[in-house]
This record gives sequence, structure tokens and C-alpha cells, in this order.
Amino acid sequence: MLIRITADPLDPQPLVEHVRRDESGAVVLFLGVVRNTNLGRRVLHLEYDAYPQMAEKELRQVAEEVISRWPISDIAIAHRTGRLEIGETSLIVAVSSPHRQEAFEACQHVVNRIKEVVPIWKKEVWEGGESWIEGEGQTTRQPQ
Repeated sequence: MLIRITADPLDPQPLVEHVRRDESGAVVLFLGVVRNTNLGRRVLHLEYDAYPQMAEKELRQVAEEVISRWPISDIAIAHRTGRLEIGETSLIVAVSSPHRQEAFEACQHVVNRIKEVVPIWKKEVWEGGESWIEGEGQTTRQPQ
């Protein structure tokens, strides 16, 4: 298991290499990428903030939850913090498993759980303002 919170740009290859096993017929890789629009607004950039030790602990718990539910070989998760420009990768999840269905299901579950429980905060800066984005529903709240 590899878990990482970092301000450095993310590279998927080390995560893929970490999870790759000879018994694994599938390696599923998810990249969360900063897009240029949200809720009908032009996004300029995103800013991610986290308390790294707490976020890594929660990411580890999510990974352990997945390992207990699916027959996966290994898992790697990396999340970026700081300012990210359009097109940059904010999240990488790599999952290996003997079979593809389990790898896909486990990877999707990881991404969903990260949005639900991991204390990583995202501020969206758009033309004319900024908002903190909260969780799965992409609801926003205006800064006070």
C-alpha cells in the first residue's frame, strides 16, 4: 500500500509500478484532473489544502476498507495540495487485482470515499470569485 499527500506534481508511473504484480491481470488507474469549467463558470485554478498526517491516516483507512472488500493485490493513492492549474493532476488512484471487475469497482469506491471522508479541502477560483467546494455533490459556499 502506498499513500501520499504532496505539494509536488503527481506522476502516475511510480504508483502503477508499485501496484503491479505478476498475479494481477488488471491495473486500473484513475487520474483526477483540474477542469476548466464547473457549475457554468470558467475555472481559473484550484487550491487544495489538507492536514497531511490526518489526510494520510484517512486515506490509509479507505485503502484498508477496499482491501477488506475486494480481492485486490495492492493499492496506491496520491493527492496533491497547493495551487493546481487547469489540466494538472490532483488525485491518482492505482489498484491491481487478478480480475478487471474487482479492480474497477475498488478504484471507483476509493475515489468516492475520498470525497466523502478524507479531510482535503478544495477552493475553486473562477472568473469573478472563488468558492470552497464541499464533497461529492459539488456544493459551494461563498467565503465569509
